[in-house]
Amino acid sequence: MASEGIKVISDNRKAYHDYFIEDKIEAGIILTGTEIKSIRNGRVNLKDSYAGFENGEVWLYQMHISPYEQGNRFNHDPLRKRKLLLNRSEIVKLVGKIQLQGLTLIPLKIYLRRGLAKVELGICKGKKSYDKRQDIAERDAKREIERHLRDRQKGY
Repeated sequence: MASEGIKVISDNRKAYHDYFIEDKIEAGIILTGTEIKSIRNGRVNLKDSYAGFENGEVWLYQMHISPYEQGNRFNHDPLRKRKLLLNRSEIVKLVGKIQLQGLTLIPLKIYLRRGLAKVELGICKGKKSYDKRQDIAERDAKREIERHLRDRQKGY
């Protein structure tokens, strides 16, 4: 990834636990000066954030970007909604998927590509509690198998 000039700032690991990711799409994000400085310092949280449509545009809600420490009274609101940059055709495709199939848009990660902040959006379907338990059981079984194989190679 480093060869492409990508620096991942924050991952939304909770999204992988709570949702099935159907598809991924990259979007630019409109930020103020102090917001991009905070993002470059890694002071961003995607935990409870989501994206929605408003007046034919895509907006990101509840993404917490901490105020910049060297900022002044013109510092930004940490939880303000932020506009995402997508082509009109991408927005139309997303609206069709979201409204017809009952899916949702969740930011999966925020990263810098060639100095510009980008958000990777996941087109997601919510998991039920039994789906989460099944994923945990599969992960534990996989870990147990790997442990046995490792012990077998060591000669235990």
